[in-house]
Parts: sequence; structure tokens; C-alpha cells
Amino acid sequence: MGSAPYNKESGCWEYDPLMATTEEPGKSAGSERWKASSYDAIPERRGELFSTMSGIENDPLYTADDVAVDHDRDLGYPGAFPFTRGVYPSMYRGRLWTMRQFAGFGTAAETNERFRYLLEHGQTGLSTAFDMPTLMGYDSDNPRSLGEVGREGVAIDSLADMETLFAGIPLGEVSTSMTINSPAAILLAYYACVGEEQGVSRDKLRGTIQTDILKEYIAQKEYIFPPEPSMRLVTDMVEFCSTEMPLWHPISISGYHIREAGSTAAQELAFTLADGFTYVEWALERGLDIDDFAPRLSFFFNAHLDFFEEIAKYRAARRIWATLMRDKYGAKDPKSWLMRFHTQTAGVSLTAQQPEVNVVRTAIEALAGVLGGTQSMHTNSWDEALALPTEDAVRIALRTQQVIAHETGVVNTIDPLGGSYYVEHLTNELERQAYEYFDRIEQFGGVVAAIKQNFFQAEIADAAFQYQREVESEQRVIVGVNRYQTEGQPEVEIHRVDPVLETEQIARVGELRGRRDSAAVEAALARLKEDAAHEDRNLMGPIMDASRAYVTMGEMCDALREVWGTWRETPVF
Repeated sequence: MGSAPYNKESGCWEYDPLMATTEEPGKSAGSERWKASSYDAIPERRGELFSTMSGIENDPLYTADDVAVDHDRDLGYPGAFPFTRGVYPSMYRGRLWTMRQFAGFGTAAETNERFRYLLEHGQTGLSTAFDMPTLMGYDSDNPRSLGEVGREGVAIDSLADMETLFAGIPLGEVSTSMTINSPAAILLAYYACVGEEQGVSRDKLRGTIQTDILKEYIAQKEYIFPPEPSMRLVTDMVEFCSTEMPLWHPISISGYHIREAGSTAAQELAFTLADGFTYVEWALERGLDIDDFAPRLSFFFNAHLDFFEEIAKYRAARRIWATLMRDKYGAKDPKSWLMRFHTQTAGVSLTAQQPEVNVVRTAIEALAGVLGGTQSMHTNSWDEALALPTEDAVRIALRTQQVIAHETGVVNTIDPLGGSYYVEHLTNELERQAYEYFDRIEQFGGVVAAIKQNFFQAEIADAAFQYQREVESEQRVIVGVNRYQTEGQPEVEIHRVDPVLETEQIARVGELRGRRDSAAVEAALARLKEDAAHEDRNLMGPIMDASRAYVTMGEMCDALREVWGTWRETPVF
């Protein structure tokens, strides 16, 4: 299929029949003879599926007769359009991917210790997980937060906590990722303020904040406000970063959580890119120049167990993004065509049964991410199906990346699977399915309209149901779950968050409220509500001012809830 041409006048994709993968070029006489005389003579295994996890049917063999590849159109060269083979000319021969292990639990002080531990053991970037109250915009002393403070990430209530989180860590020398969405603007402001206190100007801060609110409505459900004001806040961040923080990625457009919710690889690819194009469209409507903000957009994909399908997914994603950014949205700077992405191995693939086998799963998934050309990676720990990971498990996960980087030889040549008949077939097929989804989304009126009509939610629910049926019928084998089970479970030492930390964090918030300037807090919140009521005002300024006044995250979110309200979706069954 390759890069489908876009007709700007009709607003449609025009498929060249010679590029379509639905009509195969035709088998050669030799291939047909081999299948009839050799392959068909031996019965296939019964009871297991040979299709990919996304349901793409696999032929037993792929040859040049099955896949027509135009090198310049479909592959090109690394660092050159359409970037199928990688976004940088030298890829890992020039620089390895960033090894960025996710960390966060308890209070800021505990997570600061884990950050230092990871940096001492060779991690090259920080990645921050926040607890559920922080993700949902509630302070630790809110009654809704009871029992959840610090449980699945770090509790951050104010600038004071962010100061503790990065104490002794020079922000001018590290790259930081923060996984937060609805309150992302507030956490970005806290981080920028810590940089100010360390003497690091905003234009020197490097990192990524997730901010991908569309995938929250689609899959993860950690939203606060309705879609339109949420999209406004995202666009405010894009505008702010394009002028104030040029080294910062204001959005990490995330397919990871879409896949974790049960989607196929094709759905992850299509829905993630559709979200990305929606952010582009909102920024363009704001009047921003595409080449000012597009180079700072980044992506976040899942690395699942269907090895070749995952590699093909990344290659197709780069090709689609480059083509649409150039041909539909008119980006002129080649940096705007690049899809840079972070990869995390699939949490949903980890099993509580025989959990040590998860080390194998994670290694295979990480290898797929590397062969697919990722720019940074988090490898899950083997015990994460049971609890937050222990330090030993985190170290093994990090060592997995280091072994791939230094001992396997897979980094010595760029896109070593490029040109594989099978990989190119999968790349083309996933690309074709993505364009089909784009057309269906447009029929709803775009991503936001499709969310309101539960299109994405229903598609993912159907895919998850189909996969579960295949597992329960043992058509798809999960080692240790539906085959190769063992009697009993060995005792596993898991990480436990001390409940005392919640009490301490609540006390810390109360102490902060008692010592700050109340008049400054009230003035900052009044300005935030005033500006939120006017759609033409960028909210990053008042959020930065409120952060410096030590207004808590929950107080800022409550102010915005008062102006914008909250969102409830219609359930999908």
C-alpha cells in the first residue's frame, strides 16, 4: 500500500489499486507447487489460531509474489521521508534509546529515593507515575482520596511536593516524563517552577508530559472536565510550550492505554493517530504555525507479544504520520513529519500465575520495540501483576534493556527486518486498516464527536471480548494460565506501601495551607476562574502564578470544575 496520496480538494484518500494490499499480486508457479506438494502434505496443528492478535490472517509463507514493495515510496532511508525505517539517519548506531523506568509511590520523598536509585543503576531518564487522587485532581486530604494516597504512584498536592520530588536532581541535566492527563497543565507548571528555583530557565527543561486527554475518554477514563474545555487546556499547553519551553514535549499521544483496554494493534494505531491529528487541528484553529509546535509532539505505544505485528505497527505509524503531516496539514519542516515515540511493554500481558515467566514476555516485547525503532522505553517488572514493583524487579527490567542494547547485536544495523516479505505485508495491512478507521471516524464528525457517540469504546469492547473468547477456548495460549499450569503458587515478596505515608501526606497538606499567604491564594484562584470563563485566554499564566502561591492541585481543579463542570460518559455494554 505504501503512502496513500491525499487529495486536498476532495478531502479524501485516493487508493492506487497497485498499492492496495487487498488484491495480492498472485502466486508464482513455484510457490503454488511448493504448497501443493510439500506444505499441504503435512497437516497443520489444530485448535490454535495462526492469525495475529489483531486478527490479521497469516499465510504460511510470504514471497516476492505476495508483497510488492516500492523502495522509495514505501521504505526510503532512515531519517528520510516517509521514515518507515526510522526517524534518525544513524538510529542506535548514533545514540541508544532513552531507558526510562516508570517510578512513583508513596510520598515525594520516597519516590525521590527511587529516582536516585534508578539513576545510579544506569537509567538515562526519569518517568513519573502519580497516584489516583493526583490523576483525578483531588488533594490527599479530600475524602474521595481515602485509601488511595500514594498507592499506585506518588502523591503530588502542591509545588512543595514537586520540590521534594526533584530535590538533588538537576533538572537541566535530566529528561523527565510525567504520566498525567487532565491536571497536566498544573503538574507542568509545578515542574517549571522547580526549574526556576534551581536556576534552570524554561527553554532548557527537557522532557514529556502525557496530556493526552482524548485517550482518557476513549480508554483509561481518568478525565475530569468535558471534552471541549479539556481540549482547550491541552491547546493552551501546546501554545505555551512552543514559545516558552521549546525542548519540552507538551503531549505524548498515547496508544498504550487504548491497547491495555483491550484494543487490537490496528485499533491502537488508528485511534492514536486520529487523536494526534485532532490535537494538530485544534492548534491550527488557535492560529499556531504547524512547524512551530508539531516537532514537539510525541507518541507513546504499547509493545505487546505478537512480535512481528508490533514491529509493523511502529513502521506503519511513522509512514502515516509523515504523509498526513506533509500532504494534509501542510507542514514544511521535515522535523514536523517525524513521529518520535516512547514504548512500554504490555502490562496487560503480565500474569499473576507463574509471574517469573513475565521476564521472558517483557524481553520479547522490548526487543520488538527496539526493532521497531523506538526513541525511549520502559520495561515492566515481572511482579507488576501482583503489586508495585520491588527494587530487585525494577533492576532486572532495566537490565533487560541493557542486554538488548549491548549484547544482542540488534542495534548494529538499522531496521534489520525492513524488506522482509512478511513484515512489509503486515506494515501495509495495518496501514490500510488505519485509513479505513480514519474514514469511519470522519463519518461521525471527528474524534470528539465519535467519543460522545461511544464509537471507540464499543470497538475496543468488541475486540476485548473476541480476544477473551479465544483465550477461554484455548485458541490463544497463555502460558501458565490456560496451558502449562502448575499446582500452587510460590510465595512472592511484593512491594507494599506503608499506610502511615497517607497520614503523613495529609498532615503535610494541612501544614502547607496553614503557612502560605491566604490572600495570594484567593487572588490566584479568582484570576484562574476569571480567565477560564474566557475562551480567548491562555490559562498557563494564571496556573503558573497559582503554583508559585502554593495553591494546591485540588484547589485549582475545583476552580475549573466550578467553571466548566465535569464529564460523565454513557456506558457501553
